[in-house]
Amino acid sequence: MANDDDRFRIRPGKVRDRGASRLPRVVRQRPKTFIGEVHQAIRRAGGNPNRLAGTGKGSGRFNARGRGAQVAAGLKGQNGWSRDGRGGRTRSRRVAGKARVVKLHPQRGATRGRQVVSRKAVDAHLRYLERDGVTRDGEKGQVYSADKDIADGPAFLDRGREDRHQFRFIVSAEEGVELSDLRQTTRDLMTQMEADLGTKLDWIAVDHHNTGHPHTHILMRGVTDDGKMLNIAGDYIAHGIRERASEIVTLELGRQTEQEVSQQLEREVDAERFTRLDRMLIASQERNEFSDLRPDKEMVETARQNRALLIDRARKLERMGLATEHTPGVWTISARAEPILRELGTRGDIIKTMHQALEREGVAQYRAASSYNVHHAIPTERIVGRVVAKGLGGDELGDRIGLTIDGVDGRVHHLEVPANSAEDIGRGSIVAVEPPPSTPRAADRNILAATDANGIYSPAAHREKALARLGADDADAYVRSHVRRLEALRRAGIVERIHSEHWTIPADLPERGLAYDRQRFGNGPRIAELSHLPLDRQVRHEGATWLDRAMLGSGRETMPHSGFGGDVRKAWEARKQTLADMGYARDLGGGQFRAPNDLIAQLESAEVNRSGKKFAAERGLDWQPTGTGDRVSGKLVGQAQLSSGRFAMIDNGLGFQLVPWNDTLAKRLGQQVDGIPMPGGGIDWTLGRSRGLGL
Repeated sequence: MANDDDRFRIRPGKVRDRGASRLPRVVRQRPKTFIGEVHQAIRRAGGNPNRLAGTGKGSGRFNARGRGAQVAAGLKGQNGWSRDGRGGRTRSRRVAGKARVVKLHPQRGATRGRQVVSRKAVDAHLRYLERDGVTRDGEKGQVYSADKDIADGPAFLDRGREDRHQFRFIVSAEEGVELSDLRQTTRDLMTQMEADLGTKLDWIAVDHHNTGHPHTHILMRGVTDDGKMLNIAGDYIAHGIRERASEIVTLELGRQTEQEVSQQLEREVDAERFTRLDRMLIASQERNEFSDLRPDKEMVETARQNRALLIDRARKLERMGLATEHTPGVWTISARAEPILRELGTRGDIIKTMHQALEREGVAQYRAASSYNVHHAIPTERIVGRVVAKGLGGDELGDRIGLTIDGVDGRVHHLEVPANSAEDIGRGSIVAVEPPPSTPRAADRNILAATDANGIYSPAAHREKALARLGADDADAYVRSHVRRLEALRRAGIVERIHSEHWTIPADLPERGLAYDRQRFGNGPRIAELSHLPLDRQVRHEGATWLDRAMLGSGRETMPHSGFGGDVRKAWEARKQTLADMGYARDLGGGQFRAPNDLIAQLESAEVNRSGKKFAAERGLDWQPTGTGDRVSGKLVGQAQLSSGRFAMIDNGLGFQLVPWNDTLAKRLGQQVDGIPMPGGGIDWTLGRSRGLGL
């Protein structure tokens, strides 16, 4: 047995404590923890401790270890500068590329989240790629594939309905206008990708020539030729496709000389966007703390060859407030330069698109550039106007739609919205863009005003107050609308119903009601189609149009005389004469007309009767007009979009009816519905189950 002299206890100190005598003398402050020392060692070795496996935010790439990883590693840097036989430097042609992996289904066992794109959005994306005005001749885009010049796009989407994901690429060569056959270039690229990835690829593409640089949109299924899921390495997506495209374009157009590159860079000196010159200035600053452009300073060959252009660009940035010259030739580039220049470039592209749309409509010369309003955030005011352009928004890879609206306020608006919110809206439509609610509803204020001192609201008492002002029928409808609002708030837990004649109302009802409305409204704006008819067709149409409602509405006096507002005012004058010719208004002479108080009702009734007879005849049924108090009962067989609005098509077995549409009917197609028309024009619906045969 060991004696006490052999016994000892280990007293380990902290990992960071190595004793004062062993501290090395360094200029930088020593990390206080062991993990800090590890991070410092990684940084000294040129690494990034925030990108260790399992730590930090991921790179965002779909799969860093998928197919093509080794190919991508071999392609890096091989298409840079080199010297030809005469000593001159040349490089490969530049090709820009964008990519996105679109999730169509969640992983096995996972729930369907926001990142999963709906079938409707996928279909809409293809339609927007095929939109008008994207070819050299301004015609509709044509989908093609590896072996077909006219491919079936919807069939391609149907083949991939059960795929977990879809790949979307945009490829744009810097000198794309010089390529003899953009389709063949795309096919050569996809053939090379098949060799790199080791599988046949199922893809379609559309060429777009509606920008300064022709580019190609490629949609590719996320499966291999044997039906397995296709995972592509992130490096191949980020770099490999671009390098392969560069090889193919260079093979056709030849390598670029330094003189050609300098000529291209000259055009970037005064550009109000982020350029290669900016990238060189920022890279120089990151290496040397300053961007030192003095002739005696050592710099990379490309910067040395273009030193004069870099100085001119730095002075341009200085005038923009994005650079500072400390001593002659020594500059500091602001950290805000890149984001501001990128935003300016995006805005410039959008304004160019807006101007092209107005030119197509023949009104560009009547719309001042100062009236262009680009909404990067959610609009705060209601926008009403005519849609003059509709296309893919952002980088054209996602599912957002860019709308250009010629507004009645005399301004031209551009905003981006989710694709599903603008699915049924086309060019020429009159729309209203509603921002999220910012003020409490008038109904909530009315309810609170009619509530007694004990916080009790009585519909009967509210009706008595409104009776003298509105009359019996209108007072009943007025109170019913407030009760319906209370029912919605009750389901949200904001108010409490004691019984049918008494409700408990909180003192902050308007504020809580506003919070409830904002939550239901969602984050983005809502778009409502006010009329699918263009303005010129509304002038001659026999039916209630948006033009009529705007003409008779309270905002007619404030309608601007400029922009689309001026077009609306001119259309009003023509519409008045048309209504007089149809017998709906009296021409008093001198440009004066008199219309009946129920003009809208007369026009709507005429259109509903005319359309209803037509639809009924097509189905071999009798047309049954619907009046106030007449019961509506039958099978919901569809909906009809008239200038007077949207109407539900009801088949009761013997007759056919058209009644105002309600969004609650959207999921009731083919089912039995019952309702009673209300004085205000709506229907009080009772929705039931389908009465068809079934198990």
